[in-house]
Amino acid sequence: MKTILAAILSLGLSAGAAFAGTADEIRATYLRFAEAQNAHDPARIGTFFTDSPDFLWVSDGKSFWGREAVLARMGNFQKSAVWRVEPDLAASTVVELDATTVLLHMPLTLMIGSTEAPDRLRFLVSILFVHQAADWQIAALLTTTEKP
Repeated sequence: MKTILAAILSLGLSAGAAFAGTADEIRATYLRFAEAQNAHDPARIGTFFTDSPDFLWVSDGKSFWGREAVLARMGNFQKSAVWRVEPDLAASTVVELDATTVLLHMPLTLMIGSTEAPDRLRFLVSILFVHQAADWQIAALLTTTEKP
């Protein structure tokens, strides 16, 4: 009985350690995605998205489907003199849905507008990551305005 219990506990600890590594990978992948956004680099931004008509971004209460539609929408926003995402990774939560699907949820600030007086908008964002080939990719971005 002690041997079985020890085996179960060691499996749980191994899974926890593996998930901690996955959470770190997800946060690191998101930071690279944020850097691409802040660099206004649509080609690089697009590499983070799954290439599927089911790719989804919910923005301002509207659904945008597919990589090209999302890149076009982001491109319109990035025409502003200032566009910068500032994620609050310290307040983020990573939820493992299964071995190849993970949800990252966090608050972020979007600075957008004129250089003289950009707006600072607070959002909650949930990002669905899927593991494809050797990389984590974004399958959905779900955003909503953060309420105080």
